[in-house]
Amino acid sequence: MTTALPYGSWPSSIRPTDLSTAALRLSPGVADGGFAYWAEGHPEQGGRVGLWRRGPDGRPTELTPRAYVRTGVNEYGGGDWTAAGGLVAYSNWPDGAVFLIEGAAAPRQIAPGGGLRYAALSLDPYRRLLLAVREDHRGEAEPTQVVVALDLDSANATGGRILAAGCDFYAHPSLSSDGRLAWCEWNHPAMPWDQAAIVTAPLANPAERTAVAAAAGVSALYPAWAPDGALIFLSDETGYWNFYRWLAGHTSALKPAPYDFCGPLWVLTPVPYTIIDAERIGCSWLADGFAKLGVLSFDTGATSLTEIPSAAVTAEVTGAGPNCLALLGYPDRPAELVELDWETGATTTVRATSRLEVAPEVVSRAQALTWESPDGPVHAWYYPPTNGALSGASGELPPVQVWSHGGPTAFSGPEFRLAVQFWTSRGIGILDVNYSGSTGYGRAYRDRLVGNWGLSDVRDCVAGARALVAGGRADPQRLSIRGSSAGGFTTLAALTTSEVFTAGISLYGIGDLESLATGTHKFEARYLDRLVAPYPQERQVYLDRSPIGHLDQLRCPMLILQGADDKVVPPGQARDLAAAVAAKGLSVRLRIFDGEGHGFRQDATVIAVAEESLAFLGRVHGFTPATEPGLPQYGALHAD
Repeated sequence: MTTALPYGSWPSSIRPTDLSTAALRLSPGVADGGFAYWAEGHPEQGGRVGLWRRGPDGRPTELTPRAYVRTGVNEYGGGDWTAAGGLVAYSNWPDGAVFLIEGAAAPRQIAPGGGLRYAALSLDPYRRLLLAVREDHRGEAEPTQVVVALDLDSANATGGRILAAGCDFYAHPSLSSDGRLAWCEWNHPAMPWDQAAIVTAPLANPAERTAVAAAAGVSALYPAWAPDGALIFLSDETGYWNFYRWLAGHTSALKPAPYDFCGPLWVLTPVPYTIIDAERIGCSWLADGFAKLGVLSFDTGATSLTEIPSAAVTAEVTGAGPNCLALLGYPDRPAELVELDWETGATTTVRATSRLEVAPEVVSRAQALTWESPDGPVHAWYYPPTNGALSGASGELPPVQVWSHGGPTAFSGPEFRLAVQFWTSRGIGILDVNYSGSTGYGRAYRDRLVGNWGLSDVRDCVAGARALVAGGRADPQRLSIRGSSAGGFTTLAALTTSEVFTAGISLYGIGDLESLATGTHKFEARYLDRLVAPYPQERQVYLDRSPIGHLDQLRCPMLILQGADDKVVPPGQARDLAAAVAAKGLSVRLRIFDGEGHGFRQDATVIAVAEESLAFLGRVHGFTPATEPGLPQYGALHAD
């Protein structure tokens, strides 16, 4: 029997507190010597990340209970730990020092911090070396990067032996069994997904460089050595990130296919595939936005790609050998860290990302949607309101949030997320848009945003909202848009250039492009040259595209959520935005969270964001949320 209740007012078992206390942040892990290693983040501990190990007895143990495993290289970090040959190395936050764990011994410092940061860690237990990308912040000038080797039996007081220098950026140093180095490098103004090169050199003489892949306008990423001395890497030379193999000076494409076998290099996490042996690679790829798992074989000169049956719709894999620790996302349950057998496809759960069990009848599954925008087909995931036998009131259409992901060079997958189910279980639909410029659909789709940030992405989100209305899936009077960081820019741009949305939620959203271009960190310092226009030569384009200069065009209430310590989007921008909205007589709510930067990590903040968002949309869109302890009960919204 169906029970009719107004959309937005449905009672839900998913509480705001569950978005933090029930959620773990897991990374793909490493299987080594019968042990499983992984990193685990806890919002209730201020976002602290620790290293965990599970042995043959099946019991998980934290190896770093007093450490925070994290690095600030490129500000986004990644590759802050590794394990091989019974050794574990990690970067400690916030000092940046590197520590080594051997057996049951306590962690021992092997590299100093104090302005030096290390990432993309790679152990060679046999040579007793740890390779790393080192970033130097000790001077007043822009930080510099080099590739270094750290001696595991030394304190490396000078920060290690420099192996490669001279480029703006480096990634994924790797060492073959016969002593040959490989790494990825690129220079401004390119981002690594625009143009990056793969280089090799002998460890004994690293200045003797060989460029393996260095074509203009090609992104070559993620090098790793196979047991036979071949170098495996990914390149988008054909328009998709596909596998290549370099051996004895010859490069061959392994299996050209219209799929991306990796994503953009925002963080320096390990290579996103498993070298099973000299003739097989375990990998994942995206087909129409859904992840597939399989084995790429090239043992007879011919190549084949064999898919492994899997219920997963997103996948992150890494490692070496017949087994790997993969992070798999599913359409109907929380993601899991699993041990994956590449031979059989069998999986064994190591850790789940959520402690909360959600009834199957409450779960909203992603529906793939495509519509036409002026730039071409646009892809998105639609999550309809779902909560068992509940339905909306007679004749009522649901409110819908349009989500614009961050990046903007990024991808939003169709996996189960508590942050989505929190809304859909209350009767609010979610349209998660992979707008032009998103990854996962090939380079041509990615390059649509070149010179068009703030234009194409906005058109795509607006067209998606209109498509839902035209299809009878959304109430045109209750359309909101929400985004964080770069997605917040798209949100603000949409609110100041269109009249489709009746409410907006910005989480540390970028409102001033000129401020971003002149004040951001080194990694993204030239990002906008390609997304917007060269700066300062075309400064007027930045002024024209910045939402902060067009607040007179904003016509709807806003919720603005901001970190007090944000260095990318200064809190002053959020205050100016809130004041401008209030000056127009529109409802606005501003919350600035102490101790938060560009991204929210703290338990209390994650909970408050959910509570504020639910109360805000209920107030603006005319529904009364089911009783939630601690839900803000403000009347006329205002700027704090």
